[in-house]
Amino acid sequence: MARMSHFCRQWRLKPSTSKTISSVFHLQDTSDTRELSVYLDGQRLRHKCHPTYLSVTLYSMLSYREHLAKTAGKLKNRNNLLMKLAGSTCGASANTLRSSALALCYSAAEYCAPVWSRSAHTSQVDVQLNSTMRLISGTSPMASSALQH
Repeated sequence: MARMSHFCRQWRLKPSTSKTISSVFHLQDTSDTRELSVYLDGQRLRHKCHPTYLSVTLYSMLSYREHLAKTAGKLKNRNNLLMKLAGSTCGASANTLRSSALALCYSAAEYCAPVWSRSAHTSQVDVQLNSTMRLISGTSPMASSALQH
């Protein structure tokens, strides 16, 4: 940390100790909860077991389980919005549903997908994207009745 502090001073950077956290990544789950005392410029950094970086929740085993659960929850909420849109008379056209699905669901689902796409927990997101496809294709009971009018 002394080297990092020196580097920051050399390049006239000022790291924010209130935003900087420490975390342990280890292949054994029992070791990842161990809290280290890490200091930067005399201030102790907060410890977080599952830090978030660029909206991706990191886990010691890099399984992305927590991140994908959050993403699936977000998609479920957005699918509920699409279902309400599909059930209304003003927004039930196929083009409107497709555009809304791309903007609401697919943008959220595909964010950082190259990072977590090989995770064993991607099925949570897949289930929600399948629901999205059923809504915009009209094969969902709610969407098909709305699209027929």
